[in-house]
This record gives sequence, C-alpha cells and structure tokens, in this order.
Amino acid sequence: MSRPLSDQERRKQISIRGIVGAESVAELKRGFNRHLHFTLVKDRNVATPRDYYFALAHTVRDHLVGRWIRTQQYYYEKDPKRIYYLSLEFYMGRTLQNTMINLGLQNACDEAVYQVSIPPGVRTALGGIQACFLDSMATLGHLQPRYEYGIFNQKIRDGWQVEEADDWLRHGNPWEKARPEYMLPVHFYGRVEHSASGAKWIDTQVVLALPYDTPVPGYMNNTVNTMRLWSARAPNDFNLRDFNVGDYIQAVLDRNLAENISRVLYPNDNFFEGKELRLKQEYFVVAATLQDIIRRFKASKFGSTDSVRTVFDSFPDQVAIQLNDTHPAMAIPELMRIFVDIEKLPWDKAWDITKRTFAYTNHTVLPEALERWPVDLVEKLLPRHLQIIYEINQRHLDHIASLFPNDVDRLRRMSLIEEGDTKRINMAHLCIVGSHAVNGVAKIHSEIVKTQVFEDFAELEPEKFQNKTNGITPRRWLLLCNPGLAELIAEKIGEDYVRDLSQLTKLHAFVDDDLFIREVAKVKQENKVKFALYLEKEYKVKINPSSMFDVHVKRIHEYKRQLMNCLHIITMYNRKPPRPEGTGCPRAAPAAPGYHMAKMIIKLINAVAQVVNNDPMVGSKLKVIFLENYRVSLAEKVIPATDLSEQISTAGTEASGTGNMKFMLNGALTIGTMDGANVEMAEEAGEENLFIFGMRVEDVTELDRKGYNAQLYYDRLPELKQAVDQIKSGFFSPKDPNLFHDVVNMLFHHDRFKVFADYEAYVKCQEKVSELYLNSKAWTKMVIRNIAAAGKFSSDRTIKEYARDIWHVEPSDLKIPPPNEPRAVGGN
Repeated sequence: MSRPLSDQERRKQISIRGIVGAESVAELKRGFNRHLHFTLVKDRNVATPRDYYFALAHTVRDHLVGRWIRTQQYYYEKDPKRIYYLSLEFYMGRTLQNTMINLGLQNACDEAVYQVSIPPGVRTALGGIQACFLDSMATLGHLQPRYEYGIFNQKIRDGWQVEEADDWLRHGNPWEKARPEYMLPVHFYGRVEHSASGAKWIDTQVVLALPYDTPVPGYMNNTVNTMRLWSARAPNDFNLRDFNVGDYIQAVLDRNLAENISRVLYPNDNFFEGKELRLKQEYFVVAATLQDIIRRFKASKFGSTDSVRTVFDSFPDQVAIQLNDTHPAMAIPELMRIFVDIEKLPWDKAWDITKRTFAYTNHTVLPEALERWPVDLVEKLLPRHLQIIYEINQRHLDHIASLFPNDVDRLRRMSLIEEGDTKRINMAHLCIVGSHAVNGVAKIHSEIVKTQVFEDFAELEPEKFQNKTNGITPRRWLLLCNPGLAELIAEKIGEDYVRDLSQLTKLHAFVDDDLFIREVAKVKQENKVKFALYLEKEYKVKINPSSMFDVHVKRIHEYKRQLMNCLHIITMYNRKPPRPEGTGCPRAAPAAPGYHMAKMIIKLINAVAQVVNNDPMVGSKLKVIFLENYRVSLAEKVIPATDLSEQISTAGTEASGTGNMKFMLNGALTIGTMDGANVEMAEEAGEENLFIFGMRVEDVTELDRKGYNAQLYYDRLPELKQAVDQIKSGFFSPKDPNLFHDVVNMLFHHDRFKVFADYEAYVKCQEKVSELYLNSKAWTKMVIRNIAAAGKFSSDRTIKEYARDIWHVEPSDLKIPPPNEPRAVGGN
C-alpha cells in the first residue's frame, strides 16, 4: 500500500502552488513573528496552536490588504458596472489555505512555518455554491447577515442527531474588518401616512446594520473583492431622562432583542418556516444592502462622500443585483420604496429601472420550500412594503387580464397574493415579475421551472427564462483538497487548466497511457489511506483502504433518498458475504433540527451501522460510517478519497447539485439518476462512463398519473421485503422494535420520492459497480474519462454566462498590478 506523502515531500512539489523564493520566506517569517508578538501579545513559551494559526492568518492577510485597497481604487476610478450577489447564506469553508493558493503563497508559507519550527499540522489542522461563485467573480459585492451562530454543529449520540451551537466567532475572525463608519439604519413596524407629497413610513423601530468586510482573492490576478456581511446593533438613543436606574438596566438588556436579527442562521433550506425573525433577517440584509448600493451609485470617485449622481436613468447600467433564491425578494419592493417615496420617481419609471436591475435564480422545485409569507405578518413588520406589493400585483394582474380576458383561473394562478385560510405572498412570483431574467441551475431544472413550476409566466415572457448550470471552483475543489491529483494533471497538460478547466479534455489523450493510469490510481490510494487514518482517529472505526469507498454526502432529505442507499446496505448485509472486495460506506450530512423524518433516517443509518460493523461474519468486508458534522473542511478530506459518488435523488427533484461535480473532478465515479446536473455530466462524459439507473422524469410523471403503489414492489421483490421487514420488526432496534414504525409507514403510504420504485434498478446497478471495481485498470480508465469531461463544471464558466447573458457585462481578464508596482493614476 503506498503511503501518503510527507509535508517535506509535498513542499518539493512546486509547480502550481507557488515557487518558493528566499525573500518571500524571510518576509513571511518576519510577519509571523511580528504578529505573534504585537497582535497576539504572546511569546513561544505560552503560544497555543490557535495563536500560531492567528499569527499566520494575519501574516497572509497582510499580503491581501494592498491588493484589496488597490482593487477598490481601480473600481472607483474605472466606475464599472457592479454586480451584487444577494444571498442569505454562504458556506465559505476555511480561508487560510485558499488565500495562500490564490495569492501563490502556499509553498512559501509552508517553508516559513517549517523554518520557524511551528509544531507540525498547525496550518492544516486549523485552517457551498455561493462560495464557489465568489471565487469566480470579478466586480462584486456579496451581501448577507453576519450570523453569530452558524448552521449548528451536529453530534451523534447513541445514533441520534444532537445539535450544538456553532459559536464560530468565539475566538475572533482574523479575516473580517468591521466598518462602523458605514453603519446604516434599518426600519421595522410603524405605520404609513399618505399625503399629497406621497407615502411616509413613520413611527418605526430602528435597528442599525454594521458592515463587516471579508476579502475574497481572485486566483493569481491581484484582484481582491469584498464579501460584506451585516451585523445587527441596537441604537444608543433611548432617552435617559425617562429612566430610573432600573429602567436603564432593562433598556440595555432589551437591546438584545434588536441584535437577535443576526444571531443565528436558519438551517432548513428545503422547508419554508414562516417565522417573524427569518423575515426580519431577510429584510435587514436587503435594506442595508440597497442603501449601500445607492450611496455607492451616487458617489463617483474613491473617497468621495458627495452625491454626484442624482438621476437614476443609468442605474441598471451601473448596478446588477442577483437574487439568490427568494430569500432576498424583499429587495424588489424596497428598491421601489426608495425610488418612489424617497427619490420621488414616478411609479412607471421606478418599476422599469427596478426590473432591469434585478435577476432571480431559482434553486428548488419542491413546493414546501417556496417562500409564502403571511400577509398579516408582512403588514405588521413592513406595512409600506405590503402596499407596494399590492400595487405591483394590481398592475401585473391588469396586464394579464388585458391579454387573457375572462381567464379568472389564470389570474388566480399568476397572482402574487394567494387567497385561502391565510392570505400569503408568493415570493417566487414577486421575483419573476420584478426581474428581467429568471434562471434555473441545470438544464433539466430550468426546463422544469419553465414547463411546470412557472409555466404561466414562461408562456407570457419566454425570453425571460434561462439556464445557468452550476459550477465549482477548481482552486478549492482540486488544488487545495487534492494537490496530488492537481500536480499529476499539471505534469500532463500544463498549469493553465486551473484558470480554464475546459483544458481537462486534453487528458483524453492519456486514457490508454499505462503509466498515467497507475499514477491516477496511486494518488487515489494515497488519499484513501489518509482518510482511513482520519476515520480511525476521529471515529474509532478501522476500514480497509483497498475496499471501495462508496460515499453519499447530502443534507438528509427524503428526496435525496438516503433511505434507498440504506436499503441497499441491508441487502448487501443479508447477502453475506457482501461485495467480494468489501466496501467502505461513509455516509454524511446533517438534518435540519426540526425535521423529524430526517432525524429518524439518521438514527436508522446508525442502527444499521451498529449491526453491520459488529457482525463477525462480515468482518472488514462491509463497514457503514455516518460522518457527523459534515462541513466544507470534512468534504475536503472525503471527496478526494471517494471511489463511488451517490447522486440518487428522484428524477426531477434535485435542482442541480454541486457535490456531484466535486466528486467527478476528484476522480470518483458516479452512480446516479438522470436528475439535476447528473444529466449534463452524462452528456459530457458519455452515459456509459457513469452508472445511470432508474426512472427518468417522464417515468416519474407517468407513475404519478397511474398512482404509485409501494406495496406492489414490496410483494414482488423478496430482498426488498426482507430488508423492510427487518426494519419493521426491530432487527436493527431490538430494545425498541417499533422505533422505525414512522419510517416504514412513510415508505408505504407517504413516499413522494418513490424509493421502492427505483430499488431494484439501484441494486442491479450497484452490482455492475462491484464488477468493474474488481478490474482496477478499467475502473481507472473510466475515472480519467470523467476527469477529462469535468471542465464544463467550473464556476468560472457559470459566472461568465451570468455576466454575458444576465448582467450584460464582459468578464474582463482584468490585470490589476501588484501592490509593489506603481499604479497608473487617472486613465479613461
């Protein structure tokens, strides 16, 4: 078995990770020692590993700052169109190593850390689609709340998920810079007063939005953009004359209520919870961001606070705002409120500018995930915005009625307001009506958006609907997480593929190269050995690194069908001995805390693992591991070690997926349905190079029409019946035989995602996988064909398409000179 390379050997691999110059190493060592001393106020005797991490992070950040300031100066001088990507969440992953790679500093840092004799592993031990997009974008602001508590840390206790607070800011964040000088007021509640001069929103409660800026470096181009997060702060202006001391203390304590807005991230993104705090978060980020955008639009040159633009005709030529899902949809009525109530623009002109500014990306077709805010809640929290939404809706419906007279049902279907027990605002309809472009995130998803979910809107304005297939950044998802493979590819086709992933097609020339085949297999084996050691250390489970690593990493949701995978594991177990080569089966992904079925699925997987992993008849042939607290840094370990990637959602339910692309780029083969981006992966690599199985979208539609009867499959398939009976009878839960009653009941009577219908095809396809895995050379040749076909799935390509087709800007290969070169002043 080949052993993983040591850090010393890795340091000798210099091609894509920055050549080590003696000067840069000396400078980094000086910076490191300076920060340890002056920033952290520590010496070597008392410094902890965290202190060393912070000293190194501050040293690397120093190298960003000059480029960051220079980028902003460049943007102010050139005054280009600015793109604002509004999202309520970014899963950024760790920043340090990514920054080193993008600045070309990684090897110099490795050498400096080695020379100053830091204990080994400090950097590596301490070091989502939106995050990929940030890596790929050029002129950009990215806006969201600065949550004090992230999604939650998942712990597994006795097989159950337990959530712990993710207090990610406890030790400080070396990458962010607070900007209190740009603090902005955000209003809530109050009432609306109408007069001859227009509407006024008065008697509001004010919360202040404090911006925190984080640098986002481009790859080796001296460009550093900004991710701006907003933190809620209570204003200081309560009137002290009205307080005795007790009231003063209570008033200070009450400040917490205002500041709760940015306290915690809602973790459930496939189920809409109409909570007031969530709506506050959504409006908070939107209101602060739009004030910021308008301030920047009105000012011209760097450092100028005077408003020089007072006419808004050119606003859509200078500003593009991308709404990432419906969460920031309140930006549409908010921009209208600013234009009409504050800037006094006539409605029609304001609406024209607003529509040309916004574009909307849809991320889900699941009806329960679409946001539908109760009118009563919006009226209480944002009374003026409700009036504006009503006005938008009235004009929209008048237009529809003029095109389709007497079609009352169409008006009902297309209205922004849904009538019923509770009147609700359909936020996706608001986004479509208020945007000039609407896109899905994979070809099949965009087609479903157009022909099913928003069919009436697409019929009205077909040119508005587009596709932008998602992508991933090859910097984090290859260079950073899989340096061995990145080097191997560079040796064969040169280094330029890191900026232009389409060059991976050149690898087709090496599919039959025996040496290359062996080297690709060797890198995979090294990654598996490394991951097996990690699992042994962290999970106390020994797995055989030569077994197949069959990995299913997704959020736990019924449509992603972790249950089908679980049934297959039980089937393999029942066939003892299972796959002749054995298989490591890590499973991972957190369930949103309130989601009962997801938690039961996690418990079932862990219960099955308990039986399988402790059966002496099975031994090392089959191991099932649930990886707790799945996160970006864990993905960076598991993805390069994976042999088989599970992408098994019911056809027509997964918008795109990006994990599928990460696995493909890192040399895993895919077992999957024709869903999301799997369809395009099969197009690029050839369907024969993926393990495709199961119903297609049209089969699912036909089954819905006929009626899905789970009992028929249960009666017809003995192995399925055996597995389900074991779950039902308590074979996996002897202390509580009825524990999984709800799971079994759901599978028979409420399974919208038809697990039993695809079970037989899935098991047969897994047999084909096992057969190919026994032929290492044929398997690796298929891996190479997949890597060679992964070029389309770079977020660089995605962002270029957004820029060209939606934002109407030409993505420039802009070259800002490095901070040590003089800057040309002026210019046109």
